[in-house]
Amino acid sequence: MADRSTAAVDVAENSGDEPLTAKADQSTADGEAQNRERDTDSEEAQGSGGTGRPGERASAPELHSGHKLARRYRLEECVTRLDGFSSWRAVDEKLRRAVGVHVLPADHSRARSVLAAARSSALLGDPRFVQVLDAVEENDLVYVVHEWLPDATELTTLLSAGPLEPHDAYQLVSQVASAMAAAHREGLAHLRLNPNAVLRTSSGQWRIRGLAVNAALRGISSDTPQRTDTEAIGALLYAALTQRWPYENDAYGLSGLPKDIGLIPPDQVRAGVHRGLSELSMRALANDGATASRHESPCTTPEELVKAIGEMPRIRPPEPAFTAPPEYQHTSYQQGTYGRPAPHPGVAQPVPSPPPPLQSRTGKALKWAVSALLIAALGLGSWQLADALMDQGGGNKNDTRTQTQDGSDKDARQPKKPAQPIAIAGAHDFDPFGDGSEKPSDIGKTYDGDPGSYWQTDYYTSADFGRLKSGLGVILDLGKVQQVGSVTVSFVGSTSVELRTANENSATQPATLNSYTKVAEGTGTTVTLKPGKSLKTRYLLVWLTKLPLQTDGTYRARVADIKVTS
Repeated sequence: MADRSTAAVDVAENSGDEPLTAKADQSTADGEAQNRERDTDSEEAQGSGGTGRPGERASAPELHSGHKLARRYRLEECVTRLDGFSSWRAVDEKLRRAVGVHVLPADHSRARSVLAAARSSALLGDPRFVQVLDAVEENDLVYVVHEWLPDATELTTLLSAGPLEPHDAYQLVSQVASAMAAAHREGLAHLRLNPNAVLRTSSGQWRIRGLAVNAALRGISSDTPQRTDTEAIGALLYAALTQRWPYENDAYGLSGLPKDIGLIPPDQVRAGVHRGLSELSMRALANDGATASRHESPCTTPEELVKAIGEMPRIRPPEPAFTAPPEYQHTSYQQGTYGRPAPHPGVAQPVPSPPPPLQSRTGKALKWAVSALLIAALGLGSWQLADALMDQGGGNKNDTRTQTQDGSDKDARQPKKPAQPIAIAGAHDFDPFGDGSEKPSDIGKTYDGDPGSYWQTDYYTSADFGRLKSGLGVILDLGKVQQVGSVTVSFVGSTSVELRTANENSATQPATLNSYTKVAEGTGTTVTLKPGKSLKTRYLLVWLTKLPLQTDGTYRARVADIKVTS
């Protein structure tokens, strides 16, 4: 699932994909159009060519696994081949990370619109969307490079196991609606927002892929883009609550609604659906009959949907399940034999006779008296022996003192060697829960010795990275395994940071956060991180966990200088 979850183009399940604006009472002509759309998506899911539409199809470029684009992006696996374009899982050999790539001929009828959509999406820079990393026309090809998220799972796959819990569905609609509202404020629409385009990362954050690009690849446009995307969000919430697609036709592995009954609220489809989320879904889908009966106005833009979500009581996560402790096992005993099981009926068990109380107490008293006398005798004898030795060896006192000083005292009083700086051979930005990197071109400023220059992260909406990831950082390469005493990090603004280290035996730079062990942490503008025990390593990770607030109201970290000492 890791590869399919990150494919750039949404791939419909067995029965295909239908337009989100379809209604239950659509005409026969509309139904035929949807059938053609589903046929196209079925071909896409199989990775085959398809017939395409007249006048819109160009010959697919002759590409294969191992082919390189721009001497950098090595194609690994084709995940989609449709209507003149193809989508691949690839490797960026320069930055050593996985990426996704769309490729189509430069003379394709949609090549110009795809390039424009990709560049507009890249300028948005919102981490809630799968980021476009490059958009290039070269050698009669147009290709778009985007993030590849190996730890993300499509909503389609999540729903195959059942509907989401109310808190998960609330987080889904809240994060997706907020992201789309931000995109529309910049003039960008999605128009292909469906369960294949929404991903949940391992940290529980929701990401949207294919902003503007997926629609451009298929030549889709809309006169009411805000209404289209808002209705799509309502359909996503409906599916998350009911495990049903809110239209008559099956799609994305979900069963459609029964025919000829229209669009009914989620809480009438499945028992136990959260009432507030059910109403919110209907307001986004803008079914006038259903919403009017509940005295709620429809939401026709993502901004209105965000406002409606904000007016709802917050849905809290479920309480952790309580595991009852094991039942207390009573220890059986019988007639003074504590810890032994009671005998079976009819089986005699010997009962030991207790010793006479007087005899026991007398014996204990005698033992204590003898012990006290022995201790006193030993103490007296030791004192007399020490006094005799001092008298006999009075002339050797200085020799004894000199010998002691030349021995252990000399070692104890010897000053410690001052800490020596360790040269940093190289550094890499590290963003394992995002696109794998962040501002790589400025990473050298973290150890250039100039406090006036700095490397900074992208901006986020809160100190905890907008709840999109647990952190990001900088990997330091010391060139070889060395003894590390401390790492001092200077920030512009108070920042929380951890020092993590790779295993001493790591021959290459580890690529996952779990490969690094936390050895120290701190907060401030200048933080000295000292491991609690001896540390030998080649690779250090300066891992940022909390970001400072900037004057523009955003949150981002700025690392001015890093020094490593032995």
